Amino acid sequence: MSSLSHEEQQQLMHQYDRESASRNVTGWVAKVVFFGLLAFSLYQVWFTVFAQLPVQMHRPIHLGFGLGLIFLLYPATKRKQGKLSWYDYALSILGIGVGAYWPLQYNQLIQSAEISQMDFYVGILAVLLVLEATRRAVGLPITIIATLFLVYAYWGRQMPGFLAHRGVDLDTLVQSMYFTTEGILGTPLAVSSTFIFLFLLFGAFLVKTGVGQYFNDLAVTLAGKRTGGPAKVAIFSSALQGTISGSSVANVVTSGSFTIPMMKKLGYRKEFAGAVEAAASTGGQLMPPIMGAAAFLMIEFIGIDYWTIAKAAAIPAVLYFTGIWMMTHFEAKRLGLRGMAEEELPDRKEVFKRLYLLAPIIAIIFFLASGLSVITAAFYGILTTIIVGLLRPEKFRKLYIYVFVAGAVAYPVYHALASASIPNDIIQNSLVWGAMATILVSYLFDENWKDSVEALVDGARTALGVVAATAAAGIIVGVVTKTGLGLKLANSLVELANGQLLLTLFFTMIAAIILGMGSPTTANYVITSTIAAPAIILLGVADLPAHLFVFYFGIVADITPPVALAAFAAAGVSGGEPIRTGANAAKLAIAAFIIPYMFVLSPELLMIDTTIPSLAWVLFTAVSGMLAIGAGMIGYWYRKMFWIERVLAVAGGLALLYPHALSDIIGLVLFASLLTVQFIVKREWIGEPVVKMSKEAK
Repeated sequence: MSSLSHEEQQQLMHQYDRESASRNVTGWVAKVVFFGLLAFSLYQVWFTVFAQLPVQMHRPIHLGFGLGLIFLLYPATKRKQGKLSWYDYALSILGIGVGAYWPLQYNQLIQSAEISQMDFYVGILAVLLVLEATRRAVGLPITIIATLFLVYAYWGRQMPGFLAHRGVDLDTLVQSMYFTTEGILGTPLAVSSTFIFLFLLFGAFLVKTGVGQYFNDLAVTLAGKRTGGPAKVAIFSSALQGTISGSSVANVVTSGSFTIPMMKKLGYRKEFAGAVEAAASTGGQLMPPIMGAAAFLMIEFIGIDYWTIAKAAAIPAVLYFTGIWMMTHFEAKRLGLRGMAEEELPDRKEVFKRLYLLAPIIAIIFFLASGLSVITAAFYGILTTIIVGLLRPEKFRKLYIYVFVAGAVAYPVYHALASASIPNDIIQNSLVWGAMATILVSYLFDENWKDSVEALVDGARTALGVVAATAAAGIIVGVVTKTGLGLKLANSLVELANGQLLLTLFFTMIAAIILGMGSPTTANYVITSTIAAPAIILLGVADLPAHLFVFYFGIVADITPPVALAAFAAAGVSGGEPIRTGANAAKLAIAAFIIPYMFVLSPELLMIDTTIPSLAWVLFTAVSGMLAIGAGMIGYWYRKMFWIERVLAVAGGLALLYPHALSDIIGLVLFASLLTVQFIVKREWIGEPVVKMSKEAK
């Protein structure tokens, strides 16, 4: 059983994940990039702790860091992957200059109602640089969409039918795009410069702590011996990996390089093995407590706290992974596949000794549930990860020294502050920060202090694509706000669906999947939440279910052919045929195509206005429905199913998933009948043995 080397993983990431396709710089440029990324992260941490800058300064600085580094790291074309050209340096300097313009001219810009000629040129330059940086770091789809929105804003009078508007003159358009907080510097970039960056940094620190590899070891220990064990390992580890990676492709390549060879060795077909990993890795962005970057945008878009979003997404995410788990189980039973042998499993004692590595994940859940802000929770999560790094066996003894030093510093400080009659809450906060700072400084002077520096650099590097995507998304949001396009499109979508909720949901699903093909989830969510989600809300659906609906289908686009990037990356690992891998992944992720309809029609699944008995009933019917659909899709339950049984199983499952008393009764009758028949009829019609092994299994 062989896994991909680091170089092979990077090659696949470059091929299928645009945000990972950065060039390898050398010489003095490499040093500039390294210290630039480090400075970016340190600035963001400083801003988080002190938060003294107004947003009109902070967001341009965040953008300036991103633009300056993107033009050095991302080539203009694939042919320019090697040496930098003169214009790369020029664009990088201009990007930094555009970011610095707001802080340098802050007083003048904040007091003036109109922009000057110089402001106009800077604004034009900012828009062009954002579009080019987005093209390089994210890809053409979102760049083209943002450009079309700008064209729509300017030439509004020439637009046909309901799309027509009075148009926005160039001065007003430039001003709204860069000199207000409704364009490039709007909500998407605000979220990137606060929540998203810190959670990406948290993920980078988790990787350096070794949590990613531990997820694989823990998954193998818990699920490896079960029927079709490696497939279940892939599901379990990918669900956990979603907490440290917001990219479906990155998830596939990192965990898939380990799990896909295991599945192939056991007997799964190449396309099925790749599909399991693609479906599970894509679902990582749906799994709380840390979901995809787009989930953080919901905080600002619908005005609720992140814990409410994460809590609402918990049951749908569990149902999603339950569906994949069941289908891989039925496939393993159909093929007669065993679990992993005892000698193939890691040492259980050693694995369970490292359970402390899960502490940062548990800490994040605790911090979010306790009512702390998302930014504070993320920062405390990073500190928790650093402390967990000190708990490694080779460092454990030193932890006592760090704690002793922290106590030795805190004790006299406490008495000094208390004697000065300073309020207790200030004293307590000072002590907490002092102790954390002491541990942090001690850690940085540890022999492995490089891990912390590398985590800061890696976190900033991961954030560059998000900076570009959210800046371009800000252009789209700004145009929608300026022209009222969102409400126009929402009304036309409802009119097209003749006011029918299910048909409106279907049209919205198609739009989200198409927009999500080749685009990052963040940009996809911004577009669909401003254009499609309002149509659902117009029909009486609450904000949270409507936004989660478009969020789900933007993510599912990664495994939906013909442009299924996560599935294509998985095919690159497995050696399977890409389109077949994508089709299998879409089949395994059938839950993701059904669950959003469920929670729109039945908000109890999101734990909205529900009681424990009603929630329990919804869960029971949902899990039963997923079980029946999974069996019908694979064609196996306790034995191979006849075609009529498969049809009835899928129909019964859909009836159980539809939130209505009559459909539940019909679904339960079909479910019970099929279960009974499965036990009574033990063989196929022609009397062959129940289990037939695949060629690979033989």
